Parts: sequence; C-alpha cells; structure tokens
Amino acid sequence: MNNIINRYLLVGYSKIVINTILIFLALGIILNLFEEIEFFKNLNQSVTLPFILSLSFVPTLILELLPFIIFLASMFYFLQLKSNKDLLSVKIFGYSNLKITFIIAYFAFLFGCLVLVAINPVTSSLVKYYETEKSKYAKDVDHLISVNKNGVWIKEIDENGHKIINAKKLEGKLLKEISIYIFDKNNKIIKRIESESAIIVNSPWKMKNGIIYDFTNNNELKSFENYDFKTDKILDKINSLYRNLNTVSFIDVIKDYEKLNIIGYSEKLLNEHIHKFISLPFFLFLMVVSASIFSIGTVSNKQNYYYVILSILVSVIIFYFKDLSIALGQTGKISLTFSIWMPVLVLSLLCSIGIIQINEK
Repeated sequence: MNNIINRYLLVGYSKIVINTILIFLALGIILNLFEEIEFFKNLNQSVTLPFILSLSFVPTLILELLPFIIFLASMFYFLQLKSNKDLLSVKIFGYSNLKITFIIAYFAFLFGCLVLVAINPVTSSLVKYYETEKSKYAKDVDHLISVNKNGVWIKEIDENGHKIINAKKLEGKLLKEISIYIFDKNNKIIKRIESESAIIVNSPWKMKNGIIYDFTNNNELKSFENYDFKTDKILDKINSLYRNLNTVSFIDVIKDYEKLNIIGYSEKLLNEHIHKFISLPFFLFLMVVSASIFSIGTVSNKQNYYYVILSILVSVIIFYFKDLSIALGQTGKISLTFSIWMPVLVLSLLCSIGIIQINEK
C-alpha cells in the first residue's frame, strides 16, 4: 500500500513540475525570441533562426531558475492536495505532513542529481551551439571570444577588416603562444603575427619575441623582441566575456579540470562552478521543504492566498540572497565556497524551525 501511495504522490508532483517547467520554458522562449529578432532584423534572416537560437539558449536559463520553479511547483502541489482532500485521505493511511514533505523533497533531490549528470550536458551543448551560431553574425564583442580544447580564440572586427587571434592559454595577465591573422575587408589575409607571449592588461598589447609575416610586401619576414599590437580586447574584457562556463557541463568540469585550468580558467572560477552544481540538489530539497511550511500549515482558503503571495516574496528574497552571497565570495569578502553554501545553510536552519510546526498539524 505504501508503494501505491508513494507512486501516487510522486506522479502527481512530477506532472506539476513538468507543467511548471514547460510554462517557464514557453515564456522564456517568447521573451528571448523578441531579443533575437531584434538582433537579426537587419541581417535578412527568417524567424526560424531566432527561434532555434531561443530554443538553444532558454533551457540554460531554466536551470538557473530551477530552485524557484521547484518552489512554485511544490506550493501548488501541496495546496492541490489540501483542496481536493487528498492530504486527509493520505493521512488516514498513516502518512504525516512530515513524511509527505520528505517524500517529495527526496524526489526533488534525486531530480537535482539527474539534472547534473543527464540534463546539464545537453543544455551546455545547446549553449555552445547558440554561441557558435550567433558568433557568425555578431558584430560586437559579446559573441567573439571563446575557449575550447585548442585554447583561446578571439575575433575582432573593425573598419579595415577583421582579426582572428588564437593563443594556447591565458595565464594571469599573459597570453601564451599567440597567432594573429589580419584580414582586409575582402577576407584576404594581409599579415600574420606569431609571438611567444603578450601582456594584455592594456591596449596596445606588449608582445614579446615573435615574427611578422607581411603578405602585402613580398611575403616579408620581420622578427621582433618587442611589438605593440593595438586592439580593443584587454584583460578585463576577455575575462568578463569567457568567464561564462555554461558551455562546459558539470561532468566536463570535473573530468577536464586540469585542462580547463591550463587554457585560462582560474581554479577559483572552476571551483565556484563545481560547488554551485553540487549544491543544487540540496537547494531543491530545501525549496520543497520551505514550500510545505507555507502551504501545509494553512487552514482556510483565505490563508492560502495570503501564504502564496508571502511565499513567492520569500522565494524571491532567497533567490537574490543567493546571488548576493556569491557576489560576496567573488569579491573576496568571504570564502567563495562558503558563499555558495551559505544560502543552503541559512535555508536549512529556517526549514528546521518550520518543519516542527508542519509536523504538529
């Protein structure tokens, strides 16, 4: 009998979670579609490409909002159980509020684990596709810097043509083993610069020990010890643009940690990414518990509306508190690892107090 009841609870909850995710996905696609259409409006592209790009980009946003989505889905599910008297029926078979809450919470925890190992690799591939496709049409720096197994790649467009820059790795303020290809407006290569390293803190870059191949002057070769290379891409811009690890899945970060560190991703950034994902299942667990505290503890329908509004406000506060905590860690005010886990710890404390109340109902 317990298995039947458990299955009934989990199937009903799964349906609400899926429907909530689909609603957020549809809203996200619609809102992002307007942005993509605005981007492509002067590029003679049909609406198909913006729609495909929206489909590729929005799932990553859904993962970012997953704790909030799980909270809302849990709220509506618990209120639904109460409104159709299913909660009372389940209690007749010996299920307490606490047991029902933990069944759903453990399911959310397992769902979070599934997201890490199965869903996140898919969303990372979709974001990678999004960045690759959009970079073909981009005319600003937001989509012209990427990092892959071949190192750091930068594309710069100006009034004279464009430049493609490849470096083996970014190490502190230095780009190492650089190749720069300079093209004119007709996509004809006019110059190639090879350099051992470059200090990229400011523009121009201070390049060391290299060779310039000038294809417009009888393929002239010129070696140099010091060379100033003018570019808009300085260290701060490069760091801010390829700091996005959404194109790398949680599994790949774990598996290729050393390789990503070598090509320029700092240990601090990689550790932040790992801890954010590891904390996700625990966050989902606690969001279910907090939703049950707000919903199962209500009595009248009038109270239900009051607690729904209050709980949404609380969830928004929690969501922004999480971002604030991480920002404090990134600026060095507190430990980065602690900043990621602090919202989980605070929420655990609040839930441990509230869980006593719902168990008494």
